[in-house]
Amino acid sequence: MEKSGQPAIKPCLAVLLAVVAVSFSSIFTKLSSAPPLVIAFYRLLFTVALLAPLALNARGRREMAAMGIRDILLAVMSGAFLALHFAVWITSLNYTSISSSTVLVTMQPLFVITGGALFLGEKLPGSALAGAAVTIAGSVLVGVNDFQIGGRALFGDFLAFSGALFVAVYVLIGRLLRKKLSLFPYVFIVYSASAAILLPSCLLAGASLYPYPAGDWLCFLALAVVPTIFGHTVFNWALKYVRAAVVSVSILGEPAGATILALLIFQQVPGALQVIGGMVIIAGLFLFTKSASDVAIKAG
Repeated sequence: MEKSGQPAIKPCLAVLLAVVAVSFSSIFTKLSSAPPLVIAFYRLLFTVALLAPLALNARGRREMAAMGIRDILLAVMSGAFLALHFAVWITSLNYTSISSSTVLVTMQPLFVITGGALFLGEKLPGSALAGAAVTIAGSVLVGVNDFQIGGRALFGDFLAFSGALFVAVYVLIGRLLRKKLSLFPYVFIVYSASAAILLPSCLLAGASLYPYPAGDWLCFLALAVVPTIFGHTVFNWALKYVRAAVVSVSILGEPAGATILALLIFQQVPGALQVIGGMVIIAGLFLFTKSASDVAIKAG
């Protein structure tokens, strides 16, 4: 999938396609009756099982064996933050709406752009920052009708926003490590660490790992294949070629996709502001990715 030089697929195009994939995350999650920690655990466990043949081939084993302690610890730390992200965000869906949850969890560019500038020296042109601001404004419009003060909704909003902070750290670590590690060995370690952390979390929380109806197992598998492999894994692939902020801001397209899917599947009718917000998100994403593509990095 990765070769020296420019990739066969344009990174910005791959990122936008991955946005479509992650838009299904909240849908499959809502369709499952399992507890949040269990959903997160099986999502990662199934992903690890599906990616194992690609990560544990001869080349992958050599690369993982040659990793230094620092890189291993960073990859495990990335997995820990991914586990935290999934745990709090999936839980938030039990307290607030899909629109509010996806809007708040995708506010991560506030953290990624700041962290990329402070720790990775990744500056962006003014036009890209303008696109990021437009996209964030669109995300707020998508969920503003659902924002509620107090009670369960406020708690759900807090969980979702916490998820934005956790996934931002995960993206920044990925940007750092993907400069020198191949895709599948890296994500295999990250996803394995996440699953390993979520398993005892399920047990400590008293969440049963079985039995569940067939529909739940299909949801677990769908979460692994669509939003994780074709979503998160594609984002991790792109992190080798584009700056962390490009991936982070592009993910802001998820609220628009999730809102459309929620309408089709759960009959959650979006308000006028949500429709306008979706259009603003698309415009902001276009401006951002067009500007940010000028700073795409060559693999080497």
